[in-house]
Amino acid sequence: MRKVLSSVAAVLLTGTSGYAADMYEPQVIEAPVQETVVETGGWYLRGDAGWSYNKLRGAHYFQGSNKVDQDFHTARLKGGFLIGGGVGYQITDHLRTDVTLDYMFKSNFRGSTKGECGFDSSLSCTSRDVASLTALSLLANAYVDIGHYGVFTPYVGAGIGGTYVRWADLVNTSCADNGTGCDNTMTHRGRSGWRFTYALMAGTAIDLTCNLKADVGYRFRHVTKGDMFGYMEKGGPGYDKGFYSHEARAGLRYSFNGCETATYIPPADIPVYK
Repeated sequence: MRKVLSSVAAVLLTGTSGYAADMYEPQVIEAPVQETVVETGGWYLRGDAGWSYNKLRGAHYFQGSNKVDQDFHTARLKGGFLIGGGVGYQITDHLRTDVTLDYMFKSNFRGSTKGECGFDSSLSCTSRDVASLTALSLLANAYVDIGHYGVFTPYVGAGIGGTYVRWADLVNTSCADNGTGCDNTMTHRGRSGWRFTYALMAGTAIDLTCNLKADVGYRFRHVTKGDMFGYMEKGGPGYDKGFYSHEARAGLRYSFNGCETATYIPPADIPVYK
């Protein structure tokens, strides 16, 4: 009888122990991993200013009544200040496009030609030619943002479009090389028109806030050839051979949805007992 009671007690204690273990063993439900979405797409506005170092590829004109085409002996186009703006769209984290409108303020031209003197055809004269131009460029651009390195995002890009070049009147004064006299000063009316233009860019964006970036970069621009000045008393018209611009630029870009947004914020881990 004692052995039977001992066996029953052992069985009851074993079942109670297993039930107690089930009651107090904690199980933790793992919360899902937080996912964050970065708003890479969206519109942005930009504004830029800078300085353009210009290189004129040359100039030529028709000289005298026989319409001989002559190159300028010297032709130099000085630099000018730039200002511009545009609107763009960030397509992906690495690709964006924009349309920009840039204005280059007056850039002075200084040139010279050589030929016979008007007051004495036996003498050689050298002219002093003075003018200036302004340029308004409309370009469609595409950029590759190479990567994000802290607050810096370097990029490269290219653009294509047109430039409206406006030449001011050219003032021409020819004087004898031996210093004996000068021809009358002539004023040739400047010409203007649209020209094909392409550009190459490189630089870096610098994060100021999640919506605002500084943009510091370099742009190479090639404006093709076109009309320069008109005919005046057996001289002209004249044409320039186009020019290169090497531009140092700085500006700001404002993105309308450039900040990060969290799509899901999980609750804290809560142990559950059963």
